[in-house]
Amino acid sequence: MKNGLQRFGKALSGMVMPNIGAFIAWGFITALFIEKGWIPNADLASIHPFMLYYLLPILIAAQGGYMFGGDRGRVMGAIAVIGCIAGVGGTEGPSMLMGAMAMGPLAGWLIKKFDKAMDGNMPAGFEMLINNFSVGIFGMILSIIGYYAIGPIMQVILDVLSAGVAFLINHSLLPLVSVFLEPAKVLFLNNAINHGVFTPIGAEQVQEMGRSIMYMLETNPGPGLGVLLAYWFFSKDRATRDSAPGAVIIHLFGGIHEIYFPYILMNPVVIIAPIVGNAVAILFFSIMGAGLNGPAAPGSIIAFMMMTPRDTMLVSLLGIAIATAISFLIASPIIKATGVKSLDEAQSKMKDMKAQAKGTAVAENVTLGDGEIKKIIFACDAGMGSSAMGATKFRNRIKPLNLGIVVTNTSVDNVPGDADIVVCQVILKDRAAKSAPQARLVTIGNFLQDPNLDSLYNQLANRGAGAASAPSAPQAEAPKSDKPQVLFREGIKTGLPSTDKESAIRAAGELLHQLGCVDAGYIDAMVERERLTTTYMGMGVAIPHGTSEAKGTVKKSGIVVMQYPDGVDFDGEKAYLIFGIAGVGDEHLDMLAKVAESLEDEELLEDLKKNADVEKIMRTFG
Repeated sequence: MKNGLQRFGKALSGMVMPNIGAFIAWGFITALFIEKGWIPNADLASIHPFMLYYLLPILIAAQGGYMFGGDRGRVMGAIAVIGCIAGVGGTEGPSMLMGAMAMGPLAGWLIKKFDKAMDGNMPAGFEMLINNFSVGIFGMILSIIGYYAIGPIMQVILDVLSAGVAFLINHSLLPLVSVFLEPAKVLFLNNAINHGVFTPIGAEQVQEMGRSIMYMLETNPGPGLGVLLAYWFFSKDRATRDSAPGAVIIHLFGGIHEIYFPYILMNPVVIIAPIVGNAVAILFFSIMGAGLNGPAAPGSIIAFMMMTPRDTMLVSLLGIAIATAISFLIASPIIKATGVKSLDEAQSKMKDMKAQAKGTAVAENVTLGDGEIKKIIFACDAGMGSSAMGATKFRNRIKPLNLGIVVTNTSVDNVPGDADIVVCQVILKDRAAKSAPQARLVTIGNFLQDPNLDSLYNQLANRGAGAASAPSAPQAEAPKSDKPQVLFREGIKTGLPSTDKESAIRAAGELLHQLGCVDAGYIDAMVERERLTTTYMGMGVAIPHGTSEAKGTVKKSGIVVMQYPDGVDFDGEKAYLIFGIAGVGDEHLDMLAKVAESLEDEELLEDLKKNADVEKIMRTFG
């Protein structure tokens, strides 16, 4: 259930966070130009409702549609949410932010299903006609459904939530929210609460009163700041104490609240401190009638104060100070009374929790039992890239053990019946279990560097210790000479400026398309594959490729190499080398084996990631 909520929160955050700039613009217009703003201006203040009631819902719905259905889903999401807006009276009703969060994904999912049904069945010459009319017709239908059903339903839900918040405020019970909110932060559920509930209610309150306390509940940096200061002054572990000052700066000024979560996980009882600190601050804000003009994202003191109305600047500062002081006073004796805890262990635990939220793996004790192990299969969605590299690296790793075990790779839906162990990402485990019910499943986060792979290796090494050497089993090695060349100098780009993950994947796909390896539709399939589960492999390497359904769009095998010296963020991990892959059969596996081998040389790998030119990359992998 927690994993499901985390993914739900990640989806909501994915719709809202790319549009935070629009929320900030709306917040500034509110703060500056409304009647009680810094520089009241009735003409400019008239922009405010159009942004709240039209711009923000359309942006969110379009992003949601894009997340689930690509560019066509983006258009459909925007069309669909207009029906919701009209259904509640436009600017006369509530803002349809919640309606947008429902209609966008629904629109994207619907057009994706339609496109899948039409794949291979579209008459030649009618592609543009069918593509355009399908978006228009389905968008119209969803808009009508939004007008008569989803918009009014969302209005009822928002009215109920708003009434609940009003009841809590009127009876001075709003501080109790912190009892649920602070633990939710540490469990990475804050996005589901903040963006799914607080933001829509806050938008309504801003429209009515010019400010909302809902924007202050989750973003106040004070509770976490108090915990970090307590560790700085009173931790018995020198490493933890020395790390706290840097964490304070990142948390307070950078707004990255995740930085203090490991300090909570070190001593879970410390969670009492931010709960009480935030509760007292919320009570203070309620009494003083405080609120922000818009969401403070990220939750730094800079963003918090920039969204504060002119007449409550001191109140906001005092609220942060109160939360910090209370949290510090409660956390300090707890930290002083407890033994030395490991920050590294807590950070590792937090990384595992984040992996759960992304649908990847959590470290586990791999127990192989007493049965004979002859074959280990690395399985991914298409069996084309991730699993191939993972199998190559693990095969090389266990080779000195001389266990006679075959290590190879395949699609998760085509695991052979004689597989003894299947290694796959956790989101694929149900498909792997169905494909190979006889096999022991080992779930991982990435194929190159994962604690569960370490555990599997250790189990195999323990088995081999003291045993007679077994003859080496023939491995699934790619032939060395008769395969066509798949990497060319034109497919290597170095020194690229850092960008977001999707843009990097699309750039790799576009280069494959330019080289004649794939049809243009393969690019969207690469993005879709990334949404299924990450193609980040570990060690600064990612290998995006299309879904298994997109194999028909591959014209010939090809690999492109994109070097990003400053890295590309792959859900919290940095990828410096991105290998875009399109494979026909196993023609590309020879190069993937070379990539896996290069990872063994740390000095070479660092040079390839940040400094190597086209010629060196070509010599290494070509």
